[in-house]
Amino acid sequence: MTATTTAIPPVLAEVVRSGFVEGHHRGSLVLLAADGGVELALGDPDAPVFPRSSNKPFQAVGVLRAGLELAGERLALAAASHSGETFHLELVRTMLAERGIAADELQTPPDLPLDPVEAEAYLAAGLVRDPITMNCSGKHAAMLAACAHNGWDRTTYLDPAHPLQRLIHSVVEEASGERVAAVGTDGCGAPLLAIGLTGLARAFRSLVTAAPGTAERRVADAMRAHPEYVAGTRRPDTWLMREVPGTLSKMGAEAVQAVAFADGRALAFKIDDGAGRALGPVLARALELHGVAAPVVARIGRAPLLGGGAEVGEIRATF
Repeated sequence: MTATTTAIPPVLAEVVRSGFVEGHHRGSLVLLAADGGVELALGDPDAPVFPRSSNKPFQAVGVLRAGLELAGERLALAAASHSGETFHLELVRTMLAERGIAADELQTPPDLPLDPVEAEAYLAAGLVRDPITMNCSGKHAAMLAACAHNGWDRTTYLDPAHPLQRLIHSVVEEASGERVAAVGTDGCGAPLLAIGLTGLARAFRSLVTAAPGTAERRVADAMRAHPEYVAGTRRPDTWLMREVPGTLSKMGAEAVQAVAFADGRALAFKIDDGAGRALGPVLARALELHGVAAPVVARIGRAPLLGGGAEVGEIRATF
């Protein structure tokens, strides 16, 4: 029997407790220069991954291409993994009501707010898991609105064969310059499209470099103008877009991150084991390599480890 070998991804972050390295987080990463060329590649950034919620800006492009008129906070929320703060939930309800869509048409699974502070307050108020509270409800509200606009079936809006999902599929392939390698189901129930990290970075670059007024640029501009609707008041995507003007940033589950800058530089990475605790330090280091020197970088990169309630170590990038 012949053994096969697979390249082991490089360590992107290490876990240091009391001066002792107790663990590692491996993954792949790519940095693109302003002209779109690869500036740095670690691991295998061309291997397909599920970008998870980093795909949401392209789903928002899809609803615009379907003819839905969205702008401002509504368009930012269509591309969001929102924290479940009051202003998020109120706008989702408004978006549904504006199109005559009942809340029970949302096919998001019932959930608590994504932000832990919001989740504690939500439970303390005696509330229960709800589809609107799920972090993808803004995206789903926009998808249902696009279906209503076109007279498409709303009960099957998450089927990969649905006209809206076929349109989104083509948007992802066009933006990334790659064929979708696999189709899965995301945590919210929507189709999930696998592409490489290089393709993901290229796709984010296409949003910020698109001509003003195009669907791609409208999504990028809405997200950058209203970052608190893309994430929340206590989230790194919001901090980065708010404090480094012109930056587009969107995380995804399983420790995926994509960022593009106004001049066309971009980056994307994934931590193989899906550990979100490594995302901040790796993102901060990637931003440093791209020359971002804003104070927010240190804030994003801080990932302390506690022992007995005191700080005894950290998770830190290794590249």
